[in-house]
Amino acid sequence: MRSLDRRKFMTGSLGAASLAMVSRGPVRGANERVVVGIMGLGGRGNRLAENFAQRSDVEVAYLCDVDTRRFERAKKTVEAAQRSRPKLVQDFRRILDDDSVDALVNATPDHWHALGSILACQAGKDVFVEKPMAHSVWEGRKMVEAESRYGRVVQVGMQSRSAPYVHRAREYIRAGNLGDVHLVRVYNMMQHPKREPVPDGPVPEGLDWDLWCGPAAKRPYNPGLYWLNHWEYSCGPIAGDLVHQLDLARYLIGDPPAPRAASHQGAIYSLQDGRDTPDTQMALYEYDGLTMTMQSTLWTPYMKKTPGVVRNNDRFPDWPFSSTKVEVLGTDGYMYFGRHGGGWQAYDADGELVRSEYGRQGNREHQDDFVDCIRTRRKPVADAETGHQTVMLCHLANISYRVGNRRLVLDPETETFTGFPEANAHLKRTYRKPWVIPEEV
Repeated sequence: MRSLDRRKFMTGSLGAASLAMVSRGPVRGANERVVVGIMGLGGRGNRLAENFAQRSDVEVAYLCDVDTRRFERAKKTVEAAQRSRPKLVQDFRRILDDDSVDALVNATPDHWHALGSILACQAGKDVFVEKPMAHSVWEGRKMVEAESRYGRVVQVGMQSRSAPYVHRAREYIRAGNLGDVHLVRVYNMMQHPKREPVPDGPVPEGLDWDLWCGPAAKRPYNPGLYWLNHWEYSCGPIAGDLVHQLDLARYLIGDPPAPRAASHQGAIYSLQDGRDTPDTQMALYEYDGLTMTMQSTLWTPYMKKTPGVVRNNDRFPDWPFSSTKVEVLGTDGYMYFGRHGGGWQAYDADGELVRSEYGRQGNREHQDDFVDCIRTRRKPVADAETGHQTVMLCHLANISYRVGNRRLVLDPETETFTGFPEANAHLKRTYRKPWVIPEEV
């Protein structure tokens, strides 16, 4: 196999390295701190930088963003949480070239998840990559291959999978308390603003626009760009949030492999503002003996995410108006389940409430798992294969939409669609040189 050559990439070209494996980096002792670099300092990246810096077993050695205007806030946050000062770099490959770094935390937009993570694996770094794990089905498979070939730990930021109340809900279902589960309904309904058009403008000082675009097309800089609304950079604003509930649904019913078929209904109904990702998505996933449905909107103000006062206390969401719930329907019972600490409640065949459990968020536990896996080399709770199988559900819905809301039959061995070349064309993006992921990573 051939790998991406970071040294050549640093000079602006992407080449193939020799067959020799790259250095795996130092082995940390039980009392040594794990050294990480943070790639992407937006809202989520800044929060992860703070969370990791607050840990006594981790040192945040690098803060990286293509926009240097983000440095000051992140720097203050990290320095307030740890004694050492992080290095500030605009190009994440500076992190990969430092053999003292154990792991890369990848909190970039969707279109940078795969390439940044694969290069990190090849550099001997473990990876904590934000969700949705990959921009396409093909990218997700390449990330799984890189994780395996280079023996790396890849943890996907689907943190509710690490929360204790989630584990107990899964055990409740596995014990047969709901009977045979044949239907799961997944929701992600909320309100997003309509974006007013803004003319293109000059690239701000301190922003490397070419590096921000990376594998995607280099469009003119626009100060009003909301990258989540465009296929070139994202899986869509619905998928970016919905992936949490889809992952929890999969986990609750035993992590089934990809569905044999999927179909989608929906379009851009309300937010006609130049976006190309839909504001309404309804998907149906066909498994053997099980149907999973997904309902998502961006124009429903009465549907609410679970507020912090519920997540962090012994309370439950207002289930009918909960925008981020999962409903599990069995032959003997029914479960409401809330993500990110929303808890769960189960009902029997007569509709009587028989079990309730409050929840708490799993952020700390998820990061605990990642750090422990770096030391022990065991598989994390949300490894690359798990992240790939979950985000594939988002990709299936999106591809169905993009080919006219057609039903797609999936070949699980090849991860392609049977007899549908138009749909297969959406399994992999067009890359902008030199930011290309090769067939063999």
